[in-house]
Amino acid sequence: MDDIVFASPQLVHGVWPALALVALLAFLEFHHRDLLGRFVSPAMQTRLASSASVTRRVVKLALVLLTLLCGVVGLMRPQTPGGTEAIAARKVSADIMVVLDVSKSMLAEDAAPNRLARAKADIAEFVDRVTGHRVGLVAFAGRAVVMSPLTTDYGFFHLVLRNVDTSVVSRGGTRIGDALSKSVAAFGPNRGVSRVMLLITDGEDHDSYPLDAVDEAVAAGIRIVAIGFGSEEGSEITLTDPDTGARSLLVDDDGTVVRSRLDGELLRELALRTEGVYVPAGTSALDLDAIVEAHVEPLVSDASGRLQRRAPTEHYFWLVLAAIVFLTTAVWVAGAGPRLVRGH
Repeated sequence: MDDIVFASPQLVHGVWPALALVALLAFLEFHHRDLLGRFVSPAMQTRLASSASVTRRVVKLALVLLTLLCGVVGLMRPQTPGGTEAIAARKVSADIMVVLDVSKSMLAEDAAPNRLARAKADIAEFVDRVTGHRVGLVAFAGRAVVMSPLTTDYGFFHLVLRNVDTSVVSRGGTRIGDALSKSVAAFGPNRGVSRVMLLITDGEDHDSYPLDAVDEAVAAGIRIVAIGFGSEEGSEITLTDPDTGARSLLVDDDGTVVRSRLDGELLRELALRTEGVYVPAGTSALDLDAIVEAHVEPLVSDASGRLQRRAPTEHYFWLVLAAIVFLTTAVWVAGAGPRLVRGH
């Protein structure tokens, strides 16, 4: 008995309303008998009605009280220590910031339908796989913009991701250093969990000092998985006009054909400085799902699994059963109460 505990001990105060209700019923029960005696003589009472004995009345009230007390104790949920059970458990174990290049060169069609659309589709699939982690999104070109803060609201993340295109950043270019600094700030204070930056770009940096910015990531405990796609030798960018279907080469404001060159050495150094990894995707279709499985998931602490927890043994159902028995008995006893006596 010393091992019995109550899950909701505060409900013990339900005893007071139960006692008050029984006291009210007792008052009405015996006051009714007194009222009958005021107007009808004892001899006439026996001819008009058969009255239950005082003992039967007390027993009925006692049964009602026991019914209410069993109900109160049942609500308190008495428990005793039980065995253990295995439960599936997963907690937020990582913060993952997706840093996506949205410069115009991402409209190149060497990855169908184009680099940006393919990257967005793969990011969406990736987010569906990392439930339990917080994800955020930073878009960058000539400057960086936080599109989604770190969140576990994946519906919101998908909504933001669908609306990302080359117009969300007004300034052209590829400033990786700005993107890194903005992303590090977006991580916020370190919560003691794994922190991964998924950097997706196809261009060379335009004087934004990324090696200085990566030191901020190192100090913040952030690992970078850099995914570079495009050609390190440089390639022209072919675009398709969505209205006419005409294909043309991407040119700059001076009319010069733009050649997109991937700076693989820079991305490799950024990743290695943070103990991350550089993945050269080349000009083929970006298989982000495989990249994540091979390079991102090993950097994220695995908080999934099965935990053992002690499951107490509940006893409230015995009290509910007792309450039903007491109530049923009280109703049966009440059936032997005052009844009208029919005349002959």
